[in-house]
Amino acid sequence: MAVPNCPGISNHRVALVTGASRGIGRAIAVELARIGCNVMINYVSNEAAAEEASVEAQAAGGESARIGICRADISEPGEHGKLLTAVRDEFGRLDLLVNNAGISSGKRVDLLEASQESFDRLIKVNLKGPYFLSQAVARWMMQQQASGQVPDYSAAIINVTSVSAYAASPERGDYCVSKAGLAMMTKLFALRLAGEGINVYEVRPGVIATDMTAGVKEKYDRMIEEGLTPINRWGTPEDVGRAVAAIATGTFPFSTGEVINVDGGFHLRRL
Repeated sequence: MAVPNCPGISNHRVALVTGASRGIGRAIAVELARIGCNVMINYVSNEAAAEEASVEAQAAGGESARIGICRADISEPGEHGKLLTAVRDEFGRLDLLVNNAGISSGKRVDLLEASQESFDRLIKVNLKGPYFLSQAVARWMMQQQASGQVPDYSAAIINVTSVSAYAASPERGDYCVSKAGLAMMTKLFALRLAGEGINVYEVRPGVIATDMTAGVKEKYDRMIEEGLTPINRWGTPEDVGRAVAAIATGTFPFSTGEVINVDGGFHLRRL
């Protein structure tokens, strides 16, 4: 993808957060603005929610922050160019891609009754979209590195996955497979891009209180009360946002392909 001449290049690091109109994505956008990034908020359908996210991010970042909004369906590779053009036109650079956009299974059904339509939809949104968006972004990042025209340039890609990348839920196998694929994608891109100066990370949330988990709140309330996680509470979108912000500050320059668990200790094994 060719990089057009930009009328002005931001002096602040620029982050693109997909699926940032609500929930975890919105919290990530707000935290990135809080640490001084300019942020492009991507959304696919709810413009009002994206505007609300923009207002929150602007308030967190203060008067110097620049917040953009772009509607694009990341599951459609044909729309990736539109999204990156919006970032270039608004900011002239891109330092950080956060692949956050994702959907859950339409309904929880027995693995033996699951439909191909649901499987295809989740793979398209949760895996294929981020895979090829990362490909396009990586090419642009490499061009920015080579040009030497972007001040204080350092690049990274963060994939937001889920504990479902390894914790099997047979009633929503399509979701688990899509997140496991995204976890492997982190390793693949980390290996390919390390020599290009682009680090790639996986942030792996556990049980987080969002609209996606609202339908199973009673179930998880009970499981948390029974000791599901060593840190005995629901996670919040802000917990995930802070983890992404920590990576964005350059705290882990000698790490790539790393998994940051934001799960209250769910991943710990005990006897």
